[in-house]
Amino acid sequence: MKKLFAELFGTYWLVFGGCGSAIFAAGIPDLGIGFMGVALAFGLTVLTMAYAVGHISGGHFNPAVSLGLWAGGRFSGKELIPYIIAQCAGAIAAAATLYIIATGKTEFIIDNTKAGAFASNGYGAFSPMGYSLEACFITEFILTLFFLLIILGATDKFANGKFAGIAIGLGLTLIHLISIPITNTSVNPARSLSQALFAGGEPLGQLWLFWVAPVLGAIAAGFIYKSLLQNHDKI
Repeated sequence: MKKLFAELFGTYWLVFGGCGSAIFAAGIPDLGIGFMGVALAFGLTVLTMAYAVGHISGGHFNPAVSLGLWAGGRFSGKELIPYIIAQCAGAIAAAATLYIIATGKTEFIIDNTKAGAFASNGYGAFSPMGYSLEACFITEFILTLFFLLIILGATDKFANGKFAGIAIGLGLTLIHLISIPITNTSVNPARSLSQALFAGGEPLGQLWLFWVAPVLGAIAAGFIYKSLLQNHDKI
């Protein structure tokens, strides 16, 4: 249970910090943090929680990460469903908290006819810059694949594990710097689920892509790392 609570709290912090920065701080005229600030916020959430609870649960905070680690032979299949449930529960709880806070502003409204409503992800007309379904699918697939390669490499037994959290956090920052204009950046099905549930409408209808593409990218990375990159030599 400690592992599941660690995943719940870690995913809560990721969504609260990352999506919260997008909802509250990104668009303030002259003083807003913009895309770069949101990207850094997401990276910092993972970096901080990797060191806070990573030693308890492994610090996945993302269903795609759990599935990628399973494909790479680093995680037990028996724990997949409990981990994914805990991650989704943490994400939804964070989105609910963000919604409660946001409604404290009288003019707050979620306009789910526009891209990025309540920090949701989307493609086509719901992509921040109007990128197609195919472009968004490729983006989410490739970026999740490389995110898992970073995680698998940084946490390899032959790597310097003390710096794994930094590499992973900065990796997620870079991913957001690339893809916020394309999909509003998912690479995390739990993060996409939580925001789409509150946005409703078309963002919820497009949620499938932000499960399928990250999961496939993560699983591909697991097999690639295990087959082509992992060092099996004994010290």
